[in-house]
Amino acid sequence: MRFLIALIMLACAVPAWAADLIVQVRTEAGAPVSNAVVTVFPGGRPAPITGPQRSFEIAQRDLQFSPFVLVVPVGSQVAFPNYDAVRHHVYSFSPIRRFDLRLFAREQSRSVLFDRPGFVPIGCNIHDNMIAFVAVVETALAARTDSAGRATIDNVPGGETIVRVWHPYLRAPGNQLQLRWSAPANGRQGQVVTVALRPPPRPHRAY
Repeated sequence: MRFLIALIMLACAVPAWAADLIVQVRTEAGAPVSNAVVTVFPGGRPAPITGPQRSFEIAQRDLQFSPFVLVVPVGSQVAFPNYDAVRHHVYSFSPIRRFDLRLFAREQSRSVLFDRPGFVPIGCNIHDNMIAFVAVVETALAARTDSAGRATIDNVPGGETIVRVWHPYLRAPGNQLQLRWSAPANGRQGQVVTVALRPPPRPHRAY
């Protein structure tokens, strides 16, 4: 399976010229691909993460994790509340953030600090069909594609920029594609890239 990534620059009236970057992710058949993570590095460097700390959570509901992919800045605390009538055992063996949240019941919650950038797969030790991913990003310019396969990054500075696109089933080293892209001084610029997806492990969702 393959999908297309269209990069479209839209002029934006903000100081020190910048633009909104829209990344559209679709299959060759035209179906939108959600849960792709887009990170942007102006001049090849991460944009500083500023502002107040936000709250994040991956809920356990109907024997699924929600959301399937969560994007958080480095240093974020993520809660794992259980809304099911059964107990869950949430864990990850990732070298980015290894943890083991042993059995906890409905209306209970556990939290984990994610202090290193990277992509962390999450599972339940009791229900093998439950899987999720935490994308821990080091740049403020990051977004996840929605149900329409679109991610919007606001106010991207002009000039040489690195754009990375990650998806858990992307057929590439580290499940990630890196693009070198130069923002135009004005007007629009489009770019289309074709990549391949691996089939998801059954019975996990595709995207």
